[in-house]
Parts: sequence; C-alpha cells; structure tokens
Amino acid sequence: MYSQLSFRGLAGASVYKTLRAGVAYQVDKPFKLYKLSVGPDSKVDITKEDALRYYKQMVVIRRMENLLANLYKNQEMRGFCHLYAGQEACGVGMKAAMKDNDAMITSYRCHGWAFLQGLSPYKIIAELIGCATGPSRGKGGSMHIYGVNFYGGNGIVGAQVPIGVGVALSMKYANTGGICMTLYGDGAANQGQTHESFNLAKVLNLPVVFVCENNKFAMGTADFRGSGSVDYYTRGSFLPGLWVDGMDVLAVREATRFAKAHIFANKGPIVMELETYRYYGHSMSDPGTSYRTRDDIQAVRNERDPITKFKDRLVTLKIATEEELNKIQKDVKKNLDDDVKKARGDPHPKLDELATDVYQKPYQKQVRGMSPFTPLDHKSIGKAIVQHLKIK
Repeated sequence: MYSQLSFRGLAGASVYKTLRAGVAYQVDKPFKLYKLSVGPDSKVDITKEDALRYYKQMVVIRRMENLLANLYKNQEMRGFCHLYAGQEACGVGMKAAMKDNDAMITSYRCHGWAFLQGLSPYKIIAELIGCATGPSRGKGGSMHIYGVNFYGGNGIVGAQVPIGVGVALSMKYANTGGICMTLYGDGAANQGQTHESFNLAKVLNLPVVFVCENNKFAMGTADFRGSGSVDYYTRGSFLPGLWVDGMDVLAVREATRFAKAHIFANKGPIVMELETYRYYGHSMSDPGTSYRTRDDIQAVRNERDPITKFKDRLVTLKIATEEELNKIQKDVKKNLDDDVKKARGDPHPKLDELATDVYQKPYQKQVRGMSPFTPLDHKSIGKAIVQHLKIK
C-alpha cells in the first residue's frame, strides 16, 4: 500500500526503512527520541520531481499568505486571520508522506493545509474575502475551511485534538487503512483535552499522529514562560515521541513516514513535535513584536527560512538550478496575483443564504433568527461542505 516504506515487525527493531532512490540528502539537525529505541534515518534521498514539487508547494503557501495579509490590511477580509508563513516545511513535509486515505485536522492556521489537501489558492482566497465561490460559500472564512479528508481549521485552542481522535476512531472502525494527522500548537499542548485525547488514543490503539507545531510563542507568550516543560515530544508521557526540525521539509517528511510506520506496526499512536517559527503575529490583529523583536524575526528569516534553506540545498546538490527555482517563484507570483483579481470580482452570498445548510438533514423547516419570534426558512444548497466532504 505504501511504496515508500517497508515494515519490520520485530520488537525493538526499526519499524521502517526508506527505499532509496534519487539524490542523497543529509538532515541537518538530529532527531530526538522519547520511548523509542530507533528513529528516522537522517540520510534521506530525494528525486528532482519531488524536490520541485515540495519547493513549489512551499512557495505557493508563502505567496498566498502574504497576499492574504495584504487583503486583510486593506480591509477586504473580515474577522480573524492566522497565517502559516514560516511554517511551510511542516505542512509540505507531512503531506509528502501522506496518502489519499489519510486525514488531517488542524487549528485556525489552516490556509496552507487547505491548499495541500486539494483546494486551489483561488478558492481559498475567495472564501476568505467572503465570496460565494469559496468552499464554504464565503460564510466560513479563515478558520472554517474544509475539504476531502480535511477536517478543517478549528477556532478553539486545542479543540481539534479530540476531534482528530474521533476521526482516527472512525478510520479504524471502517478499516480505511489511513491515519489521522492531528495538529496543535505549543499553547494547546497545555490544554486538558489534549492529554485526555492522548489517553483515549492509547487505550483504543488508534491510528493517530499527534503533531505539535511548536512555533515558540503560543498566542503571545514564549514557550518557556507558559510551559512547565518545553519538550513537547515527551508530553505524551506513556506515548513515544519524536522531535523534528520543522524548518527542514525532508526531516519532516522522513519523521512522518517513521510515525506512520510505527502505527502500522501496531505500536499505537505517537507524538511528533515540529520546532518551527511563524513570521506574522498570532493573528493579523497581533503585530507580533511585543513579545519578540523585529531583529529576532529577521534572524530566523536569514538563517533558518525553510524555503531559502531548501532552495540553497537543491542548488548545492545540483538537483535543480537557481534559474529553475526562480522561474517557479515567478510563475507562482503571477498565478496567485491573477487568483486575487479573479476572486475580487466574484459575488458574495445573498442575504437569503443566511439560514442555508445549517443542518444537513433538518427536521424543522425553520431556524431561529434574531429572536424565537422571527424564524428563518431553512434552505439546503448543499454546495458548501457537502460537495467537498462528499457527504451522502
């Protein structure tokens, strides 16, 4: 089923090995292990085709997030907006190891994942500026985007973790052969429901990878000031854990492959910490410079940026030329600029959609409006969540 991996079920032995093909690539920072006798291989291989795909995906996410930041500043976007810029290697690396029958769920920082899970940048931009052409017909906005096997961004800190466990339970029950990547941040690592979810997943031996995207500052507090332990990969206590350099796309890919192999060897769920960094504030309403300096942010951009770092490595290893990579950037910029122009011309949902698709199968024809005495007629359009989740 998984051509990249082969499995060995012997106790204490490596649960996977990478099938070699392509150019050798050395992961910079070693993996850290918790309750694991062996970990992922630090020497990985990559083909040119994969390298260019990963690079393009990261460039698309970065460009899309920067455009969304401008749209927000221009007040073309309302509500909250949480950006993934700086964390691209996390999403792209995990996605590189996922299959079509794998699922994922994340927090409100979800635009990049919406793209990786199959939604076009145009659709995402349309949703965020409130257009009826968006995947939720412009009514979900930044934190409520869904797709096939993508259970969306979730606006409550840590709320997605037990939902991810529920998704994994359904996958095990239906014997889909997939796993659920359940993402949360360093702030959500301190939530009670996160640890309750660890427990239930272990008891039921569920196919779930708990992924802490540690971008160091939660909502606005440095991790060491708000956490008794910042070794988030050990926080599962009875679950094995793995620390990964979240700024290295291939380190993330290799760690995700390892985590999946661990599950398929019937060893249960696993915790994976990706140490990363966000360039913007917690949301667009947070300037992001009251708890860190602009120099701090610039230092990460200069020394650890996941896109620049990967680009330099590809050129050094002669996997791709600088001209090829620059062309990808240029093409992505043009395509996304065109997507913004197109989305700006799209219609917004009409007022009579206010009470549409509140329920999939409504038992009552009316939905309570501003008061119990001003009900609204429920209508089913079925073009929002239904068409993307393939609900029957």
